[in-house]
Amino acid sequence: MSEKFKIAESGCPHFVTFTVVHWIDLFTRNEYRNVIIESLKFCQQKKRLEIFAWCLMTNHLHMIIGSNSGSNLQNIIRDFRGFTSKKLKSEIQSNPAESRKKWMLKLFHYEGSKRKTNGNFQLWKRNYHPIELFNRNIFEEKLNYIHQNPVKAGLVFEPQEYVYSSAVNYAGRQGLLDVMIECP
Repeated sequence: MSEKFKIAESGCPHFVTFTVVHWIDLFTRNEYRNVIIESLKFCQQKKRLEIFAWCLMTNHLHMIIGSNSGSNLQNIIRDFRGFTSKKLKSEIQSNPAESRKKWMLKLFHYEGSKRKTNGNFQLWKRNYHPIELFNRNIFEEKLNYIHQNPVKAGLVFEPQEYVYSSAVNYAGRQGLLDVMIECP
């Protein structure tokens, strides 16, 4: 990853986007979305990940995240992406209802074969372009962008109606994940 796209260990939250290779609509099934939700919960509980905002779309995940108590955010991201990649591969392979199995696995293997370090499998695009949110205006801009994603995609009329987003938390209700509403 180039220096331009590294996590600054400044204590500020970062906006990141994790995208499935070839923009494959992987997250159309609950079992795949649940892998992401459970993995994020684990990272919150065990790795000290702080989630300020998130939205899981069909082929990408937007988040505003940080880490507390000296945890290295880059390491948390690396572990999350590595674990979810392996877990999702296993879920796809073992899912008897998955009609796109061969096609998806072929594309994931094709992307993985481009780099020896991938072990012939790559689910996530390599770069996630972290943006340091060093002031309130930038934070609010990215927060709005994340929560408006499902509205712009035509999935819901109001951001808080989308289940796989923190917009519900910002509307005063409990969402699927615990979210830090206050901007640091």
